[in-house]
Amino acid sequence: MTQIATVERIIDGDHAVVSVPRKSACGHDCEECAGCGVSGAAVRAKALNTVGARVGQKVVVQSDTKKMLRIVALVYMLPVVLFLAGYVIPALMGTSVGVQYGLAGLGFLVGIVGAIAYDRYLRARGGLSFTIVRLF
Repeated sequence: MTQIATVERIIDGDHAVVSVPRKSACGHDCEECAGCGVSGAAVRAKALNTVGARVGQKVVVQSDTKKMLRIVALVYMLPVVLFLAGYVIPALMGTSVGVQYGLAGLGFLVGIVGAIAYDRYLRARGGLSFTIVRLF
């Protein structure tokens, strides 16, 4: 996955901190929308600087698509899958609707906690890795 980023600071000769704007489904075309009030936040990450980019320059960064898709699947799908499992499995066993709702909610909560734990694990290991492939 390639994106445009801004170099914020140089860490050493081979690494820099870049600011990558987050993309969303709405595209933040606020003139066309009723307006959600959300501005495009940026993600700051360490990037391999093989092109010698300097502070303030716009660059094209590339990240591992497989890793990105794995993160997206975990964060979005795990809570939903656990919610559905918490509802369907007890329903097949003939439990009451109240128990199904309770286990579905618990499954969703466990999925959210798992996604948060994985996020913290990634941040401790350096998060997503980016490589600056060229100047913009």
